[in-house]
Amino acid sequence: MIKMNNIMKQFGEQIVLSDVTFAVNKQEIFGLLGPSGSGKTTIINILTNQLEADNGSKFIGVTPFETGLMLDEDGLYPRLNCLENLHLFTSIYGIPRERALEALKKVGLEDATKKAVNALSKGMRQRLALARAILHEPKVLFLDEPTSGLDPGTAREIHQLIRNLRDNGATIFLTTHNMDEAVKLCDNVALLNKGRIVEHGAPVEICQRHHAIKTVPDLEAVFIKITGVELK
Repeated sequence: MIKMNNIMKQFGEQIVLSDVTFAVNKQEIFGLLGPSGSGKTTIINILTNQLEADNGSKFIGVTPFETGLMLDEDGLYPRLNCLENLHLFTSIYGIPRERALEALKKVGLEDATKKAVNALSKGMRQRLALARAILHEPKVLFLDEPTSGLDPGTAREIHQLIRNLRDNGATIFLTTHNMDEAVKLCDNVALLNKGRIVEHGAPVEICQRHHAIKTVPDLEAVFIKITGVELK
């Protein structure tokens, strides 16, 4: 469903991505893992046509309208309430207005339809951003650090929402620096450090290859072993 082949990106003298190659299967949750500054957001920006790669090729097996995007900058309108925000985007997408309430129900915000965005907690705001991303029922969904800064309980709820989307046919591409989250959530992952993919595969298989399973798979130990870099 998604492919990158030998992607390279440079800003001035700084090489941000070098020979990045991976593939994402249809209807899987794929995690791109690495510390801040490793190139994760740049990869999403290239895949979603917000940046051009300097070399290499990419492929996404759906049209731009069939993709959804949830970034750190959520682009929500703070003075509008939840339902008004989504109604605005149903107009942009040219889809029925009733989809807005359906999306809010999917993310558990049906009781917050009249609540202004600037009055939402961070977790509720993350849910609203996810509702907007799935409003048009995309076949491919890009999520950039979807649980960053959330408490464990809210993060688990977001995880279940993501699994439900996958189970209903969506392909999920997410970035995170939380290796434990990736083990619990992702079917396959790629470990990214300084713009290079240093390991990829199913989380448990990666940990087995590097003898990093005690009671549970430890992707963070694998990352440190390969790169010498501790995640923060």
